[in-house]
Amino acid sequence: MNRREALFATGALLAAAGTAQAADHSHHHHDGAHPWQAVLDTAGICIEKGEVCLTHCIMLLGEGDKAMAACATSVREMLASCRALISLAAAESKFAPRLAALCVDVCKACEAECKKHADKHKPCKECMESCAECAKACKAMAA
Repeated sequence: MNRREALFATGALLAAAGTAQAADHSHHHHDGAHPWQAVLDTAGICIEKGEVCLTHCIMLLGEGDKAMAACATSVREMLASCRALISLAAAESKFAPRLAALCVDVCKACEAECKKHADKHKPCKECMESCAECAKACKAMAA
């Protein structure tokens, strides 16, 4: 047997062993939904709606509407917290429930600020609604 054949045989043997080991290895979470799927879903929607709201706020600020500054600030904070929460929750981190508790407060603050503009601006209304849903899911996760 030459060196090439030996390497090929060794590789084939390792691959077969890895396949057998993988067949015996299972994860409890492969069978169903992610344990924090509601938070992943609602935080994702919050990010989507928040990006649209923030862009809207920036456009209005550019036109001189200074009333949108607080809204833009609260949306920016919400975006940062929801992005971090998605990262930790997706990884099933032990820190995710604690961050979820903080996200309840951040989402409620964003909801309250967007509510001030919800009758006049559709992006603020949609962000407000998504923050309310995210806060509910985060509260359940943090409990």
